[in-house]
Amino acid sequence: MYIFGKWYSVTVKKDPKNRWNKIWPVLRANYTRTKTYLDYKNPWELLIAVILSAQTTDDGVNKVTKELFKTYPTAKKLANAPIADIANIIRRVGYFNTKATYIKQTSAMIVKEFGNNVPLDEEKLRTLPGVGRKTAMVVLSHVGTDKNIGIPVDTHVIRFAHRFQLSVSNNPDKIELDLQHIIPKKNWKQAAYAIKDYGRKEGRARGYDKAKDPLYHALLKK
Repeated sequence: MYIFGKWYSVTVKKDPKNRWNKIWPVLRANYTRTKTYLDYKNPWELLIAVILSAQTTDDGVNKVTKELFKTYPTAKKLANAPIADIANIIRRVGYFNTKATYIKQTSAMIVKEFGNNVPLDEEKLRTLPGVGRKTAMVVLSHVGTDKNIGIPVDTHVIRFAHRFQLSVSNNPDKIELDLQHIIPKKNWKQAAYAIKDYGRKEGRARGYDKAKDPLYHALLKK
């Protein structure tokens, strides 16, 4: 299959659709969140929050963006802020120095190149510093026109895909392709957030008890 400008083969193990069909009703019923855990008031705040969320918990991001957006409430003000001041505010998130540069440069581009509006187009979004496929999908799935643009792959989704043998790949692009192959497009956004909700509650790598996992029991049913 051709995706993101490259050819990929589907890498799922045998019969993943059957496993997904058993899992999905239980996943949908028990893990019902359908929106991001990140706090935001407009597309620019969402974009900045998602950039900051890489390799950082959503709760950690929400703690720093509360102060960040109070201090710099617009893209123009953040674009004009000293890097050191931005880094100091977001110092509790991972890679804060790099991310401070990203969000300052991204804000500047939004002001100068996009008329102070976040571009609601994946190709244009990905020209912004710190924005990749996952970040663009999260933004567009909430403030764009296509709410099922894709399945953002983070640590929770990778662990979920491996745990239930929906993909054997470690490449996020290939994992997304595998999931798109077995999950109907109309369910992509809901499934992505249900998986993340599951991950926060049941998906930890250590201390996992499959006997208490409702999805594991769903798989046992004939």
